[in-house]
Amino acid sequence: MAWQQIYDPFRSMLTSSLLAAIPVVVMLVALGFLHIKAHVAAALGLAAALLVAVFAYQMPAGMAGRAALLGGFTGLLPIGWIVLNIIFLQQLCVQNGSFKVLQASLSGITGDRRLQLLLIAFCFGAFFEGAAGFGTPVAVTAGVLIGLGFSPLAASGLSLIANTAPVAFGALGTPVITLAKVHGYDLLPLTAVIGRQLTVFCLLVPFWLIWAFAGRKAMMEIWPAILVTAVSFAIPQYLMSNFVGPELVAIVAALVSMTCLILFLRVWQPKTIWTSTTMRGRDTSNAAQEAPAAVETYSRAELVRAWMPWLILTVFVFIWGLPPVKDFLNSLFAPKFPMDGLHNLIIRVPPVVPTPHPETAVYTLNLLSATGTAILLSAIVGALFMKFNPVQIVSAFFRTVWLVRYSLLTIVLMLALGTLTRYSGSDTTLGLAFANSGALYPFFGTLMGWLGVAMTGSDTASNVLFGGMQRVAAQQLDLPVNLMGAANSSGGVMGKMIDAQSIVVASTATRWVNHEGDILRFVFFHSLALAALVGILVTLQAYVWPFTLMVSN
Repeated sequence: MAWQQIYDPFRSMLTSSLLAAIPVVVMLVALGFLHIKAHVAAALGLAAALLVAVFAYQMPAGMAGRAALLGGFTGLLPIGWIVLNIIFLQQLCVQNGSFKVLQASLSGITGDRRLQLLLIAFCFGAFFEGAAGFGTPVAVTAGVLIGLGFSPLAASGLSLIANTAPVAFGALGTPVITLAKVHGYDLLPLTAVIGRQLTVFCLLVPFWLIWAFAGRKAMMEIWPAILVTAVSFAIPQYLMSNFVGPELVAIVAALVSMTCLILFLRVWQPKTIWTSTTMRGRDTSNAAQEAPAAVETYSRAELVRAWMPWLILTVFVFIWGLPPVKDFLNSLFAPKFPMDGLHNLIIRVPPVVPTPHPETAVYTLNLLSATGTAILLSAIVGALFMKFNPVQIVSAFFRTVWLVRYSLLTIVLMLALGTLTRYSGSDTTLGLAFANSGALYPFFGTLMGWLGVAMTGSDTASNVLFGGMQRVAAQQLDLPVNLMGAANSSGGVMGKMIDAQSIVVASTATRWVNHEGDILRFVFFHSLALAALVGILVTLQAYVWPFTLMVSN
């Protein structure tokens, strides 16, 4: 029997919104302030979400349980599968000793930790975001930074801050393409508006990243390198998004920026080399490390062997991200499992959608085309290249499973929570609360996208969730439709650093498990402040010339 979602169960948007926020508040307070372990905090949040869904939103208990189960499966594949296999590759490289060689080679480009952050967290991370997304960039960059000697908090938090501006065009433009396809936006004009909005933040985020790490004075000491990184990323990002399309925006921008920064560092180095691997005035981690005084030198052959696993990873992830490859692999094996008792039985209603329509609930076991599978295969090929035998490879894999067991459980529980709030309609209640802000809607509508990513862990999911509502609200308020569709995605990228699954990925990659609350407390201000700045820009684009010229319908 079908069940129709209720978005204001108490006929008071304030009361309904406060109740809808309870599961997320429970999880974040337990994680960030009570220092409860992440998997326990996620379980408490899920329990609260079940109670709110069943007793406040009158969702049938069986449907609520099935929605949570569907989210749990999604947590294992694709998200958990990515985390498991990237940590597997990292463990192989540590065991082989190639991480030390990797550190030396990067120090050969520059020994300055601020510049290494630009190169790895921003440029290298943006490439993996553009190629794969879904947690891959944070897992890779945080793992590399911890291998270079950065403290766990610095490696985790700064990787999350860096992984913002490219997110809207992640996984070969999946968030933008999905937003346009599901909610009827015109893809190319929508892509152009997002590109114009995020170009501003491509210029800002590299400066913000170094300020967060080393402070304002130390940031200004390397401003030429930051400017080269930012401009060489922003220009191709703008050109690709406005004149080509969403698929290769982040990849091209990342490659150009990385190349320009490396070439620039051949002719310029800061007067003072920053060797600290902890964040000034912020990092109290007992596990913090300082850079070694001297860096060993290695032969070209040794450097090639050290970089080869990561080059193999890059090639595999890029190939797996190509739509024709995904389609081919899905044609071989990608069985779909409709969730009985949930599929097409939950009805979404106006004003969220123009007309009532059923929500699908289908789990696709796309194991072959999953990014995590590409990472696993690249890890195996890399292990063979590093001369591991099959027994050693299998042994290392199962040691990695044991190592990340609690992280995988946390991801499963958090995705269960996010999926349940979507099917119960409680997250839509929060979105509608923002939608009632009238002339301030451009600002609060942007924060709706931020909230969507913070809750679901995905800019794609947030666009699916709130993209239709943004379109309806824009039409009612006589705002450009593409402006608010773009704002949902652009604002959403700033929520990526505080979503629970990203934090767990970062803590797992840095082997700083059970410190997720420390990471959350560090990144929360940066996330909210950057989201507010996006909201201010969108508001200017809605009402103030010449910013209005940045919008096209």
